[in-house]
Amino acid sequence: MEPTRYDTTGNRRAGSARRTVERLNPPNRLWGSNGVAFGPDGRLYVAQFLAGQISVVDPATGDVEVVVPMDGPVQSPDDLAFGADGSMYIADLVPGRVWRRGPEGEYTLVRGDVANPNGITCVGDRLFVNEMKPDGRLMELFPGGGDPRVLTEGLALGNAMQLGPDGHLYYPHMMSGPNPLLTGQVWRIPPDGGTPEVVADDVHQPVAVRFDQGGVLHVLSRGPEGIVTRIDLHGSGSRTLVTSGVVGLDNAAFDAENRMFVSSYASGGVTEMHPDGRTRELVPRGLDGPYGVTIDLGGRVYAADHYRVASPSRTGVTTHSLLHFAHGIAADGELLHLTSQFGQVQTYDPGTGAVRERAGGLRRPLGITVAPDGSLVVAESDGGRVVGVDANDAISVLADGLERPADVAHDAEGRCYVSDEGAGTVLRIEADAPPAVVVDGLDAPQGLAVLGEELFTVETGSRRLRAVSLVTGEVRIDAEDLPVGAPPGVVPRAEPALFAQGMPGLARRFAGLAASPDGALLLSANGEGTVLRLTPVERS
Repeated sequence: MEPTRYDTTGNRRAGSARRTVERLNPPNRLWGSNGVAFGPDGRLYVAQFLAGQISVVDPATGDVEVVVPMDGPVQSPDDLAFGADGSMYIADLVPGRVWRRGPEGEYTLVRGDVANPNGITCVGDRLFVNEMKPDGRLMELFPGGGDPRVLTEGLALGNAMQLGPDGHLYYPHMMSGPNPLLTGQVWRIPPDGGTPEVVADDVHQPVAVRFDQGGVLHVLSRGPEGIVTRIDLHGSGSRTLVTSGVVGLDNAAFDAENRMFVSSYASGGVTEMHPDGRTRELVPRGLDGPYGVTIDLGGRVYAADHYRVASPSRTGVTTHSLLHFAHGIAADGELLHLTSQFGQVQTYDPGTGAVRERAGGLRRPLGITVAPDGSLVVAESDGGRVVGVDANDAISVLADGLERPADVAHDAEGRCYVSDEGAGTVLRIEADAPPAVVVDGLDAPQGLAVLGEELFTVETGSRRLRAVSLVTGEVRIDAEDLPVGAPPGVVPRAEPALFAQGMPGLARRFAGLAASPDGALLLSANGEGTVLRLTPVERS
């Protein structure tokens, strides 16, 4: 077996005598890919915001090695840069920190009070960082000590920046104007301070700016088409657009031979992009999570993958929509209902692309299902509640006082069940009565599904699939060693903040579970970036 991000040996696999285990898509070696930069060793370093780690990729072989582990001091690396002495500087977005990792691997905190640090670049031994928030700042930081020097304010979500051939710092405004999806700008400012100026307007959803070895500016788009805008600012002034098909571009780096390598926040991987738009996958893209999973009546599987809704297949993953912060998901005829841990419940029509807001302001909603009467039922994790959303989008409380509800499901008789990750239980919600315990003593149960007279849940702590008879109460283990959660041996750090400076921070991982009409179960194997199909073994 090939190495995965869950198991670098490639030998570990889920075990079950009761079910065959099949991957619906290839594993993803990276948990998303954000800032990228070539190091002094000629290898490509990749920040992985969702994982809280940094890996290095060999540009000749595509081999991936973790160099900043997810249980280290860095919590949410979004961009990185190398100084003249070989030190790696890291923008740690959610806690607002900027780190220096020295050539020998030692960590030093440069600043701990930057609001959403994202774009970061070095000019010799000078260090610059900008903030990804409304009215953000662009600053010079001093690793040896001293207060930051603010070059400019008023950034509209700053991001990846770089020194241009004219000696100015170039940076994007990710959002500009009343409709941030329609326009964008690239600005520049002298590194010693001065008046910032717009150098390019009406750029398609700019997320990063990079100069190639010839001094041509490349502006990456965060949209679904994978657009790169090339602007010959210091030559002919011409502008050309190239569409790569890499969904959700995040950043780029050019090697000494002027080869361009791009990252994707939406699907991970590292892709070489040629000037004519042709691409070559160096590290194949895939699922960043996944989080929730569902299957429609036609048999199509959908995964909620944090930044998008996607479908797995043996050849890869198809993106249906860059629907950001999709976590819980439930199919309902031709519609999909989704939760975002940042508070929203939405209904999405894959046929038309229409999105309808159903609820907002909830406290970390996770699992979602459709009740027999057509209303939506949602596990509100941080609220300790199960809530209903009716056809008119009115919210009602079905159960409260729970510790940390994760997922919800109904049986054939319409009874509702909820997994409580914090309490280690699965409960049945009774009308006009306290929730009744169906099974307890579980290890962080999340995904929940019902097949016939049996209820199934994923214990993310012990990585097991547990089955419970709804008739006799008998409990058994159906599968073990499931690739969910952080890789084995990694000690989880303190939970990251859900919000940072009013912007989305880091969401909890969620291992969703769904029942297929043929008796199989679908599992979000978020440890390796796949959807697993667990099919019952026929017994004579």
